[in-house]
Amino acid sequence: MAFGGSPVTWWVYVIRCGDGSFYTGISTDIARRLAQHRRGQGARYTRGRGPLGLWWCSGPYNHGTALREERRVKRLTHEDKLALGGELLHDEG
Repeated sequence: MAFGGSPVTWWVYVIRCGDGSFYTGISTDIARRLAQHRRGQGARYTRGRGPLGLWWCSGPYNHGTALREERRVKRLTHEDKLALGGELLHDEG
C-alpha cells in the first residue's frame, strides 16, 4: 500500500529492442521506466540494444500479481511475444 492507504498499481511491460529481442519488466510508471531504459539506466540487458520501443503492456495489478504475470510473459517464446503486440505502442521518436 502507498502512503495514505491507496494501493500502488503495477504494470507489466515488454520492450522491443533494436535487435528484435524483447525485454520484460514491471513498473508503477511505464513511461518513466522506458525513459530510464533509453538513457541506459534501466536493465543491463537493454543497454546498447536501441532503439527501444514499448511493445506490450498489461495491468493494473497489485505487486504480487504483476510479478506472476511478468514471470508468465518471460516464459513465452519469441513468436508468442511477437503475437502480443504487432506494432510498437511507443516508438523511439
